[in-house]
Amino acid sequence: MKASYIAWCAVMVILLAEAVEVSTAVTCSPTQLSSCVSAITSSSPPSQLCCSKIKEQKPCLCQYLKNPNLKKFINTGNARKVASTCGTPFPKC
Repeated sequence: MKASYIAWCAVMVILLAEAVEVSTAVTCSPTQLSSCVSAITSSSPPSQLCCSKIKEQKPCLCQYLKNPNLKKFINTGNARKVASTCGTPFPKC
């Protein structure tokens, strides 16, 4: 019985470890989105780098939208299109 209890505990630990999502802190820096400028200001498709930066900075987008200086660039149809093309839904803040 003791061995089965230990085995059961080991299985639970493994299952719980798989369920826990490791999160890393994101440093919010709008300059990280500079690779997206050409895609946002024109009709060119976003680069792979742009898409990775949008995904990386996703937790910061609401913060950027609250900044009047950044909002005029981020809250545009083209920016929404770029985010959508990159598979990152535009946030509802």
